[in-house]
Amino acid sequence: MKTAEAEVRAILIADSPETFVTRRIPEVNLEFGGIPGDRHFGVTFPADSRQPMYPRGTEILNRRQITILAEEDCRQISEQLGIEKVLPEWLGANLLLSGFPELTSLTLGSRILFPNGTGLICMGQNLPCVFPGQIIQQQYEDRPKIATDFVRAAFKRRGIVCAVERPGKIRQGDQVQILINNFSNPMQ
Repeated sequence: MKTAEAEVRAILIADSPETFVTRRIPEVNLEFGGIPGDRHFGVTFPADSRQPMYPRGTEILNRRQITILAEEDCRQISEQLGIEKVLPEWLGANLLLSGFPELTSLTLGSRILFPNGTGLICMGQNLPCVFPGQIIQQQYEDRPKIATDFVRAAFKRRGIVCAVERPGKIRQGDQVQILINNFSNPMQ
């Protein structure tokens, strides 16, 4: 099994019902279900457009408890858009990692382990949509078309979604170990 390391540069929460935009917090106690008070918190949630195989509103397992971005991807997105910066808050991220630029290509079933044993399991890539692009557009009103250009710029750079596998406290500055799942010899 391949491993990698990264640093938690930011922990963020979307605790305002009006927006998916997040705000920074120094630490949090993850529970089964994610970050208490976050808009994506819950062990289950109602199916939406991302799960067309179920009738909308059907209660299903929440695979999207935590959204993680790589600092390196934010930098690449901003460069491709020709703007100064793209903040993880504008993309609705819960964690910002640095030191593992391959984060968005992390395989399903890979684990992210924190120093105290808290663990996340990768549930897949987070696909880009226009909503974060609209937030970025608000920051750069003099630059037309950022909202639509964002989807192309963020393709395969939008991070991953995870579920909490082992609850516990996580902190900004934590060094995490990434266990990369190999489909020919998968972790269980």
